[in-house]
Amino acid sequence: MNEAGRHSHWEGVYTSKGDEQLSWFEETPALSLELIEMAGSTRSSGIIDIAGGASRLADCLVSRGYEDVTVLDISAAALARARSRMGDRAGAVTWITADVTAWDPSRTYDIWHDRAGFHFLTLRADQIAYVARLRRALAQGGHAVIATFAPDGPERCSGLLVNRHDQSSLAAALGSGFALIDSRRHEHVTPWGAPQKFQFSTFRREH
Repeated sequence: MNEAGRHSHWEGVYTSKGDEQLSWFEETPALSLELIEMAGSTRSSGIIDIAGGASRLADCLVSRGYEDVTVLDISAAALARARSRMGDRAGAVTWITADVTAWDPSRTYDIWHDRAGFHFLTLRADQIAYVARLRRALAQGGHAVIATFAPDGPERCSGLLVNRHDQSSLAAALGSGFALIDSRRHEHVTPWGAPQKFQFSTFRREH
């Protein structure tokens, strides 16, 4: 799917479904928060949530006192929903409407977080474009926390095919310069009670 197709798809999803109709909905993204802490983040660390959509992660980070939070998503509708939900606190977050594969980062970040964004990129060209942005946007010594469906996870999500990964295939997709420092399996339960197998891997950007 090209950039225009992705934009149309995700705008349609976020304008037609409420949060609890989305399989990936989490009231509290506990594992993401744990891994961001484990990566040595401080309250002044620059954190970007890639394909963050209407996730509650930004709310939780701001509530915990993080001062430099950015959310990037291809869907303006998703980001508008998140801003509306956060109210006055939305001003503490930088919101970027962009396709990560075509994004032009203007700064670097200490933490790159992506829960269930990368696995939608099934074309190698899109994966390469994603990694190129990761290399530009993640500071030396910074950490990337990337979650995808595990090899025994769903083959499709939101009507789209996905690429499932374990830590080894994800490391191979990222290429040299990223040291795997943590990987764990996680069972997410959808709002309607269906279990989904994920893997969360944390990489350190090497000097």
